[in-house]
Amino acid sequence: MVARPQTVRLTLIAPAMTAALREARFDDEGPVEPVAAGPLALPAGVRVVSSPSGRCRATAGALGLGPGDFRVEEALAGCAMGRWRGRRLDELAAAETESVAAWLADPAAAPHGGESLGELRARVAAWLDALEPGAVRAFAEPDVIRAAVGHALGAPDSAFWRLDVRPLYAVELSGRAGRWNVLLGAPVS
Repeated sequence: MVARPQTVRLTLIAPAMTAALREARFDDEGPVEPVAAGPLALPAGVRVVSSPSGRCRATAGALGLGPGDFRVEEALAGCAMGRWRGRRLDELAAAETESVAAWLADPAAAPHGGESLGELRARVAAWLDALEPGAVRAFAEPDVIRAAVGHALGAPDSAFWRLDVRPLYAVELSGRAGRWNVLLGAPVS
């Protein structure tokens, strides 16, 4: 009998660069920029999932994965930005100063009519804590990666904005609910 792994080995992969990321604009499902990396090497037995966002699915495709090679995971969707979707942060800050300030300071605030950052973090934490042991590669939005790392470290909500997630970089979490280790900033290979 082969022993089943008891540890989750999760690699969260940030999407490739897009015009929205470059312009500090809330995602509008625009195309990803060309990816210089070769096909992603996946060891046998690795489960692959992706955010439902177009840029995460396109990044998986740019790294050599077809639609049948991964499962779309709704829990990895980026924060629902409501009426702010597609808008630039600097424009919003000028037009809705108090709303943006509330959103940045209060994890329960959702002045855009979408999801609060607290709700995003709770959703991602529930997904992370429910993962079955084994190796998982997940194409996830930067805000989802921030939420996962914050949860894994038990960091306060204020740490969310202090975590930078670069395009096409991977963050590795290993462990399981209640006990996680984090490796930050590895290029995707």
